[in-house]
Order: sequence, then structure tokens, then C-alpha cells
Amino acid sequence: MTSKAPTEPTERWTATDSWAFWAFGLGMLLENYIFSLAPIADGWVRIPSAFTPFLPSWAPLWLIIGIAVSGPLADHIGRKTMFYLNASLYALGALGLIFAVSNALTLFIFLAVVLFAAGGEMNTVMIATHELMPAQHRSKAMMLELNFINLGGLILAVLAFASGAWSNSVSLQKLSVGIALLIALGLLAFFRTRTPESLRWLISQGRQEHAREIALHFYGPEEGQRRYQAVLDALSLAPPRGSQTVSVVIRLYATTAMAFAGAAGFGLMTYVIGPYYFSSLTAVILVVAGFVGFVSGLIGFWADRLSRRTLLLGGYLGALVLTLLVYLTAGNWSKDVVIFWLFLVLMNMFINVAYLAEDTLKGEVWPTHRRGTYTALVRFIAIGLYIVTIYLTAHFNLRHTMLFSVVVWAIGASGALVWYVKGVETGQGTPLDAFSRNVGRPPLARQTAPFLWLRRQRKVRIENPH
Repeated sequence: MTSKAPTEPTERWTATDSWAFWAFGLGMLLENYIFSLAPIADGWVRIPSAFTPFLPSWAPLWLIIGIAVSGPLADHIGRKTMFYLNASLYALGALGLIFAVSNALTLFIFLAVVLFAAGGEMNTVMIATHELMPAQHRSKAMMLELNFINLGGLILAVLAFASGAWSNSVSLQKLSVGIALLIALGLLAFFRTRTPESLRWLISQGRQEHAREIALHFYGPEEGQRRYQAVLDALSLAPPRGSQTVSVVIRLYATTAMAFAGAAGFGLMTYVIGPYYFSSLTAVILVVAGFVGFVSGLIGFWADRLSRRTLLLGGYLGALVLTLLVYLTAGNWSKDVVIFWLFLVLMNMFINVAYLAEDTLKGEVWPTHRRGTYTALVRFIAIGLYIVTIYLTAHFNLRHTMLFSVVVWAIGASGALVWYVKGVETGQGTPLDAFSRNVGRPPLARQTAPFLWLRRQRKVRIENPH
């Protein structure tokens, strides 16, 4: 008989939590906006043949470089400081894209800057949300923030569908992109000044007094003291009764396999099959896929009640089965647009549920002092493998591409199955410290234990010098 999952003190949702939520959600939307910008910006200048091999991988490459740098750095300098560094790079890249792009080299440089910042921004949001949001709203906040990515994709699809003239004017494109970036950055700066540093990170660094000051300043005397004490107790005391430990190997395999599948397999119906068989409907396909993704993402409102393991297994198995059916029934849906629309809607629903649950999982299963590093490691490997598949499948025909997608989703489903069997339940209101321990250095209590022992020995020597 398993013991009931421990509970944390109820924390009241405050204005500070709302500021943080909107800041993080806008950061997610901006990441998708930047990533989707790269193929549009390629048309701003003449691209020499020497640059052509880099076009497919330039965006994901600089995204993972930003991830690789920002993850460990956020563990050393803090989440909020990392946010400000990313915002500075965003501003530099946005100004460069508006005023300094004159050839392929300058375009690639300033795209690299904003993509680097986008990779770091999303990674930091993924770790900060789990550490800052009230325990009973943690899953809901994370999934709804991730749904801002779907919102960004929907907005871009609608704009592409509605404004044909916009796509024919390079100067208007550059101005629109730059202004949108600068407005978003202004809003981010405003929101971030009202968002605290992670109390968990501060306390894990031994800065308890500073953490208490931050808590009282941003949350007020009563709520601030409650949150400070809850985090201090969680990090200083032994793991709560009922806590479960999952090996690093299981955590890494499950999260990386699922993340890779999400990166490499998400666009089969929307960006490959749909435009190939129904080219006249490409813009509509993008709008429908974006709409389905956003609507299905509203499941986040119930995220704190739902099982994370069940969502992962259902999402990945559903995506695998549907991809296999698409492969086996190509002769039917390719001639019947109604069947195609059914597959498109179902595929995007299952993929989006899997994606939301997986992106939530990979930022929560690590301890505070290594959360940024391990989250970045998983994302770096997953997106890095996706880059490899871009070139691996470049000369595949459509049937081979569909079959390859079946393999990709099988890998993702294996990760979900491993986590369902060997992992722990991280949803349903389970406290963060019930499962995110025992990786890297010991918890705070064991870090301070040697110093407490030395103090006791010194006291004995003073009281009994002989």
C-alpha cells in the first residue's frame, strides 16, 4: 500500500503570481514568434549558395546554444538575472534586425542573437514557473504558459492567411517584426520588475535572509513569511514522508525520448503532408492546426487535477497510433479531404497534450540547484537530434518520411511508457519536493550538517578545554 502524497501549506494566489504568469506566458509566445521568424527573414536578403546548407538548421541550432548556456548559468546567477540577460539580447537582436540587416551575414548574425535569447528565455521560464507558482496552481500555470506558444503560432498563421500584401514588402516585414519585438520587450521588462527571484534558488544557495526579504517585499508580510517558511522547510528538512526517488537514468531517458519525439514529429500533418497533398489549403491548414493546438491547450485549466503520467502515456500513444494510421491509409485520406481534416484535428490534439505534459515534466523532476542544467541538457539533446533528422530525412520521399515519423513517435511512446511504469506522479497537486530530490549535491540540511557538527565540537572544547 503506497502512502498518500504529502501536501504543502496552501499558498494564496497574489498579484505577484499574476505578474509572473503573464511575464512567463509572454516569454513563451515570444519564443515561438522568434523561432517562426527565421524562415520569413530568409527572404529579406539574397542568400548566397554558401549559406544554403545552414538554412534548415540555423534556427534550432542557435536555440539549443542559448539553451545550453542559459541552463547552467541560471543555476549560478539566478533565474531573474538570466531573464534580464535574455531581454538585453532580445533588444540587441531586434534593433539589429530593423536597422542593421543589409546582407545574408548580418541577417544570420542578428537572427542568431534573438534565437539564442529565445532558447534561454524558454528554458528559464520552464524552471522558474515550478519554483515560483503556488503549489496547488503549479501545473496549471505551467501548462497555460506553454499554451501561449500555441497562441503565438495561431496569431502568426492568421496573419499569414489574412495579409498577402504584408508578405510582399520586405521593409514592412522588418518594421513589423522589429516593432512587435520591442513592444513585447517593453511589456516583459514591466512584468519582470514585479516578478521576484526564485526563493527556492536563493535558499538553495544559502541566501536565506535575502530570500526572506524578497518574499516579504513581493508577497507582503503574511503571505511572504508563509512562502519563505514553506520553501525553507522543504529544502532544509529531510524529504517528506511518502517521497519517491527515480534514478537519473530513468529521468533522462524518459524526458529526452519524449522531448525528441515532440521536436521531430510534431509537424508531419501540418507542415509536410498537408501542403503536399492539399497545397491550395496550406494557409487554412496552418490556421486550423494552430486553433486546435490552442483550444486543446486549455486542458491546462485542469492540470492540477489530472495525472501527468496518464496524460503523457495517452498523448504519446495516441500520436503513435494516429501516425501509423496515416501511413497505412494514405491512399484513402489523400483522396478525401474530410478524412484528412479528421486526421489533422486528432493528430494535433494528441500531440499538443503530449507536448504540454512533457514540457511540464522536464522542468519539474530535478532539484532546485540543478534544475536549469538538467532541463537544458534534455532540451539540448532532443533538439540536437532533431537537427540531425533534418539532414537525415532531406532526401526521403513522402512514404519514407511518414514511416520515419512512426519510428519517432514510437521512441516518444517508449519514454512515456517508461515514466508511467518507473516514474512518479508529478501532477495532481503533488509537492515539488516529493519527487525532485537526490540528484547532484545533497539537500540543504546535509550541506549545513558539517558546519553544525563543527559548531558543536567548538562548543564542547570551550566548555571543557581539557
